[in-house]
Amino acid sequence: MSYRREIVNRILANSGATLGIAVLGISLAIAGAGLAQTKSTKKAAPAGKDAAAVARGKEVFQQKCSTCHYDTSDAKKIGPGLKGIGKRGTFTVNNNKVTDESLKTWIENGDSLMPPFKDVIDDNQIKDVIAYVKTL
Repeated sequence: MSYRREIVNRILANSGATLGIAVLGISLAIAGAGLAQTKSTKKAAPAGKDAAAVARGKEVFQQKCSTCHYDTSDAKKIGPGLKGIGKRGTFTVNNNKVTDESLKTWIENGDSLMPPFKDVIDDNQIKDVIAYVKTL
């Protein structure tokens, strides 16, 4: 069985049918650090509608993405840790700018290790996960 298939099966086993937001499989190739996991620090969420999107995104992340990604560290799990991804400026694997659109494209299409999610999660879930990840 291929390594990619093994990751997909692991995510499905832990996440159910909504491969969901291993989205931050976005970062499977994004940061690829190897640093020790660090303590999380709480940040204030934006007010109103944005706060709701961040909360939904966090929930999806915990259910779907945390199998492969840390949200409290930039250390590698299966995929890279996502702490600080919004501040990095560029993806480490390809030097593309980290933007909402580039994150969306990464989540939808995947890469060599991360499966594509465009047929698994909807646009609103992707937007919510991106909103959450940008707060890390």
